[in-house]
Amino acid sequence: MSIITWQEFENVDLRAGTITSVDAFPEARKPAYKIRVDFGPELGTKRTSAQVTENYRKDDLIGRQIIGVMNFPPKQIGPFLSEFLLVGFYRDDGTVVLAVPHQQVPNGAKLA
Repeated sequence: MSIITWQEFENVDLRAGTITSVDAFPEARKPAYKIRVDFGPELGTKRTSAQVTENYRKDDLIGRQIIGVMNFPPKQIGPFLSEFLLVGFYRDDGTVVLAVPHQQVPNGAKLA
């Protein structure tokens, strides 16, 4: 693990948003969803692809708040353009558990 400065941490734009839609992503090499998230009036709705199919059903994700990294460049994933990185934690079995706010916060709220 490398040590970073406070300034470097502040450069990562982590925001809360609410999942508004989840679709299958059959073209993905590994099972994944196409996810749309409302990040509030400043950032709007963004899309991403996430390999979270093992731990979450599509219906369970709708309305859930998540945390996203907003200042990575867009990434082309097959035919899909991912606009932010959805953050989570790897489990021992390689699946991902989403990092989420413990309580409801405004969409677009920045991680402090």
